[in-house]
Parts: sequence; C-alpha cells; structure tokens
Amino acid sequence: MFDVIIVGGGAAGYYAAIHIATKSPLLKIAIFERGKNVLGKVKVSGGGRCNVTHAAYDPRLLVQNYPRGEKELLGPFHTYAVPEVMSFFQDHGIQLKIEDDGRVFPVSDSSQTIIDCFEREVEKRHIKVLKNSAVKGFVYREDQEDWQVTTMNKHYYSKKLLLATGSNNKIWAMLEGMGHTIVPPVPSLFTFNINDPRLTGLQGLSTDVTIEVPPKRQYESKITIELKSAVNKEPVLTSEGPLLITHWGLSGPAILKLSAWGANILNAYHYNFRITINWVPEFSSGTMPQYLMQIKAAEAKKTILRTKALDIPRRLWVSLVKAAGIPKEMKWGEVSKDQIHELAKELTACSFSVRGKSTFKEEFVTAGGVDLKEINFKTFESKLFPNLYFAGEIINVDAITGGFNFQNAWTGAYIAAQSIASN
Repeated sequence: MFDVIIVGGGAAGYYAAIHIATKSPLLKIAIFERGKNVLGKVKVSGGGRCNVTHAAYDPRLLVQNYPRGEKELLGPFHTYAVPEVMSFFQDHGIQLKIEDDGRVFPVSDSSQTIIDCFEREVEKRHIKVLKNSAVKGFVYREDQEDWQVTTMNKHYYSKKLLLATGSNNKIWAMLEGMGHTIVPPVPSLFTFNINDPRLTGLQGLSTDVTIEVPPKRQYESKITIELKSAVNKEPVLTSEGPLLITHWGLSGPAILKLSAWGANILNAYHYNFRITINWVPEFSSGTMPQYLMQIKAAEAKKTILRTKALDIPRRLWVSLVKAAGIPKEMKWGEVSKDQIHELAKELTACSFSVRGKSTFKEEFVTAGGVDLKEINFKTFESKLFPNLYFAGEIINVDAITGGFNFQNAWTGAYIAAQSIASN
C-alpha cells in the first residue's frame, strides 16, 4: 500500500515525486517505470545537454509557444513557471546558463547532471522506483476510496494516482475505456523529407527564411478535420527563423515550428504537401525583380553565378541560379527579363514537394492526449475521477522546440504535487 503511485519514470514523474516528498516527507511514494531505464527523454534532450526550460519569464509570452494548451497553461504558469524551475535546479546545486536563443542548459552541458540530481533526491527522500514494471491496468475502488494499480504479476494500492506516462497509447486506451476523452495523437516535432536537386550538396547549410504551406486545391475525402477552403489563397501555415538543409530534406527551428503548429493539418495531408520558401525574407516576390535589375545595371560585366548579390550562403546562391536556368558563364548584362523573374521566384517563392517526415532526433513529441476540458488546471486533477492526476505529455499539450515541453512537465508536476501532498 502506497500513499502515492506515480506511473512514468520520466521528467514529470520524478519532478512530481520529489515535490510531493518535499512537502509531505512521511508519504509513501512509488514511481512505476515500464522500462529498465528512467529519465530517457531527459538524457537525449538538447543533444544530450538537457534543455531544461526557456528564458521566457512572462507567462503571457511563454504560452505563445504551445500550439495546444496555450489558454489552459496561462493560469498554471502564473503559479509556477520559468523562474521557479530555474530556482529549483540552482537550489539543488545545478548551475544554469541562458544561451543567445533563450534556451536554458546546465553549465555542465550534460543531461547527466539533471539525472544525477533527480536520482539523488529520490534516494534521499526514500521514494521507491520500480523499474520493468509496466502498468497493465488501474481502477478506482469506490468502496475503499483508493486506486488499484496492476502490473504483470501484482496488484498495488494507493490513495493518489499520478499518470506521467508521456505518449503512451496503452495508457490512453485504458483512460478511454474508463470514460476519459483522448484526442487522437499525431506527431508534432518532425522534419520534412524532400528529394530535390536544388538541395543536393547543400547538407549542413543553415540560413534564416520564411516558409509557407499553401492550401491544397483538392482534399481527400478521408480528411475530417476542418481545413481552410481551397479557394483561399492565403497560406494555411507560416513560419520563420533558421532553416537547416539535411541529407533527407529540411530541418531547423523554422521547420520544427511549422510541424508543431501544423501537426493536425499536416497529418490530414498524410505528410504529402508543398512548401514555399523565401530565402531572403527582407524581399518579396514583388520587390526582388526590381532589385535584381539594379544588380544587372551595376554589375553588367560580372558573371551571375560568381556574383553573390544577396546575403545568403554562396552554395545556395549557385544552386538557385542554376535552378533558374541561367548558364554558368552568363553575365548580368546578358540576362533576360524572364530569367530575372525566374531567379526572383527561386529566391523568394521557392517551391518544394514534401513527401513524408522524419522524427526530430530522439526528442519525439506528440500532439494529442487527455482532453484538456477534463482536467482541473488548478490542480491537474481529473474532473472525472477523484485523486487521479496528470502531468506532462499525457495531456493534449505540446510545444515547439526550445525547452517548452519540459516547462509544461515541470509546471504540471509541481502543481499536481502540491495538490496531492496537501490533501
């Protein structure tokens, strides 16, 4: 018999356990982890450096990084957010640093620093960690006013149950069977698979861009979510920021933001769609031809291919000039008006066909989960069952990359912990 059972040995589970034990040291707490290792996502986060949060101190600005959960997290972030998380780690001996883009890492640049802190605290506070203990079922016993949690070969009992299992289809299915609404999960953070000769040889190149996903002209009958009308010429999705060319297509913050905000739309497209890239965001399709005509007048005797007329990587310039059908020895003075317009199009409205996606490293994030209407965000408790709590990615909250998904985990875990330890 435990006072609290936490299912899920990840970031949210450990953080909640530590805060419950801190507030109520006499409670018997157990963490159930289905695998042989704990804190797996913490280990790989930020390329193994662990991007613990993001230095967005104003809750109103912080919530703008959550495609799902923006409205619901505003209150919780006023209670417990970035300053409190940073204080927690610093109070536990972990020095933090804020990078230029706002991401927060331990000074050690090692996720092991965070893992060691958590495991040290759990051991110090006598929290039991049961590995290789996949939960096969859980049920609320009204007569006993407790939860029965079943693993492969044993029943456990607890007054309070916190589910911090992340994207776990089996747990979602159990909750759905009990009456909770589960928003169907779809991938969120992912990169785009593109096979296009314009990208060949440009792997590793990074530059700032704006990206649009134009509306599809025809939608398949299977698509049931509401999409913008095909008549509308406005893009269905837009993003801006650094873009990275990879061996398989495109990645980088601009792509990952697009994938997060467009998770449901791109799923409905079956990850087959077109994107339009402006490689020089300070120009538009309307202003670029005029600028190139000025270059033509000023640099008439110079070769177009060797004259990088814009602040973009040279290899990219060469690729786009070739894509515009301009011969490699052609001089600016020789270029036709049609070729100028074709080059302007490649620079400011470069169209690519996306055919599939790839998971962003090991940091897989899912849109979907427990319906937010069924959660009390003052306590992160289920509105359907007493003493059932949620924290982390199990609920229908997800964020763009940059430490925001961890911030959701820390906030939910802390608020749930306070409620659990107080009652």
